[in-house]
Amino acid sequence: MFGSDWKENYLELNASDERGINIVREKVKNFARTKSLGNIPFKIIFLDEADALTPEAQQALRRTMENFSSTCRFILSCNYSSKIIDPIQSRCVSFRFKLLEKKDVEKVLKRIAERENLIINPEAIDMIYEGSEGDCRRSVNLMQSTASISPSITAELVSTILSDAKPKDIRVVLEYALSGDFKSSKEKLLDVMLKQSISGQDVIKAMQKEIWNLPIEPELKVKLTEKTGEAEFRIVEGSDPFVQLQSLLASFVLAGMGK
Repeated sequence: MFGSDWKENYLELNASDERGINIVREKVKNFARTKSLGNIPFKIIFLDEADALTPEAQQALRRTMENFSSTCRFILSCNYSSKIIDPIQSRCVSFRFKLLEKKDVEKVLKRIAERENLIINPEAIDMIYEGSEGDCRRSVNLMQSTASISPSITAELVSTILSDAKPKDIRVVLEYALSGDFKSSKEKLLDVMLKQSISGQDVIKAMQKEIWNLPIEPELKVKLTEKTGEAEFRIVEGSDPFVQLQSLLASFVLAGMGK
């Protein structure tokens, strides 16, 4: 669009740059206040990972967007639109991009495997897709990490790289707890976390998925899901994961007993 003058008319700030109020007041404002070179009547500022901007910086950006709308256009990309303040959201057109479907990710992985002379089986593709949750970039990174170990990519290798809790192990933990055997449930959980190097938050997410596969009443599933949410909140806030997970298992034992 800008031709050979694009460097003078385009500014990109990504997540590696400082995101404080001074960057917005100085770098962004100074760039936006001058007219563009060439035939295009405006410059473009692209802020990648805009949800990393502090609230103060976003307020300063809001004023800059208002004052220099005639000479500059702003493009903001973010993972969580809820972290962008409402005044900025109301000044923008929102485009939401959904995660890729499995067939699209599978196509990319197979093309890479063909070009890199790798062997990847369908089970490994399923596990990579599930582990990346539809993020194609993460899928490719997982595949590359696995390929560094062996050119033959299997589900077992992918599982090792992912360091995710295996559903069958988490199911055993939940079944022990719901049957009232707190000690066995706790020992199995510690075994999973220590031997497989699983973080507390990953265990919580695995539990949330596996709860809905248990042959129990829907009301109990809802109650258990609510308790996992409370435990995850405490872990995120800085509580000890082991203590919170043991507390969670204790609440599962009580829930299984109808208390």
